[in-house]
Amino acid sequence: MTELAQQIAREYGTPAVAIDLDRVERNIRRLQAACDQAGVANRPHIKTHKSPVIAAMQREAGARGITCQKLGEAEVMAQAGFEEILISYNIMGEEKIGRLAALMGKTNMVVCVDNPVSIAAAAEAAARAGDALAVLVECDTGRKRAGVETPAEAVALARAIAAHNGLAFSGFLMYPPETAIPQAQRFLDEALAGVREAGLDAPVVSSGGTPNIANLGKLKGATEHRAGTYVFNDRMMMACGAATLDDCALNVIATVVSRAGPDRGIVDAGSKTLTSDTGGLDGHGLILEHPQARIEKFAEEHGFLDLKACNDRPKVGDVVRIIPNHVCVVVNMVERLIATRGDEIVGEIPVAARGKIS
Repeated sequence: MTELAQQIAREYGTPAVAIDLDRVERNIRRLQAACDQAGVANRPHIKTHKSPVIAAMQREAGARGITCQKLGEAEVMAQAGFEEILISYNIMGEEKIGRLAALMGKTNMVVCVDNPVSIAAAAEAAARAGDALAVLVECDTGRKRAGVETPAEAVALARAIAAHNGLAFSGFLMYPPETAIPQAQRFLDEALAGVREAGLDAPVVSSGGTPNIANLGKLKGATEHRAGTYVFNDRMMMACGAATLDDCALNVIATVVSRAGPDRGIVDAGSKTLTSDTGGLDGHGLILEHPQARIEKFAEEHGFLDLKACNDRPKVGDVVRIIPNHVCVVVNMVERLIATRGDEIVGEIPVAARGKIS
């Protein structure tokens, strides 16, 4: 890969973001097989790759529908012909209501809510589209992000959804902490019992997360799984045991541009490339050629290297490969991914949904 990295640097300059399509395809096949074995549908999250090209690879492998985090991503995917799009984020506001209604005229949409304001927005979008809209209730089962915190709240929202003309309560969406499946099971069981007592059905129970791939089949009643990072993987996924180094399909190709001191250096990948999201890890990325080197801090275009632990230290002009801490944010920084197979560059993949954050 070192010669390939140098070729990428010559042809594209650095920093550049490259993906190994053989590893990408292997990661896609592995997750699809795990979902099939567990008896759950695979609805991959496209926020990691933001590419209709890679989403099509997931669909061809057996994925049923896709997950988007924002309307902008869904608009790109709908334009590319994808059906069954789930937006796993509360939608509200006049501008977004109009965009959701327009999307409903192009593809089958599913949205999630955790509050009455989002329910009202979904109902207005359905009214404007003149069609029914499937709605999931988002449940917090320990991660303390979005989602209602009790089964009683989940049931109350389910009843409120069902009371709106044009809305169809379709089930629950959750993202359990990987160590809290028993707690998530108790929440789900109580919520399912509550909606059934209210005369409702919950045909969809959507779980998610690459770290939870190891838990596929353990949450009884789950019908689908949303994983995103698995397609490329990163240092965070390695740290939590969800991936190995061999599973990491994306590298940031960078150049050592300064060695002003014996124990320090600079690479041309700063916060605008690798992002300042550490993911709770030490340093900002793994340099494959110099794993003892530490990317200790950033300026916008500078990655500051601490080389004290290195016996073999990089030289000015050296091209290196970096596995980022959080790959999803890195992809959103670039317009294209350089696609490789083996020791060859085979093309470019546009990051079509880059910057679609609303």
